[in-house]
Amino acid sequence: MSKKITDLSYEEAMAELKTIVQELQEATVSIDDLSEKSKRAAVLIKYCREKLRKTEDELKGLFEE
Repeated sequence: MSKKITDLSYEEAMAELKTIVQELQEATVSIDDLSEKSKRAAVLIKYCREKLRKTEDELKGLFEE
């Protein structure tokens, strides 16, 4: 079972995303799981982007003070 997105670190989210991408590229995902895997990948991408933006904003704030 997948962890809740808020319980994942950036590294864990990226690792899970890479696994999903690999499964999709290798066509090891059944048609029954394809939709669910795609939805999870979309959630992981959004989460990683948000983490990166937040970190970037925090770093900018450090250097602007």
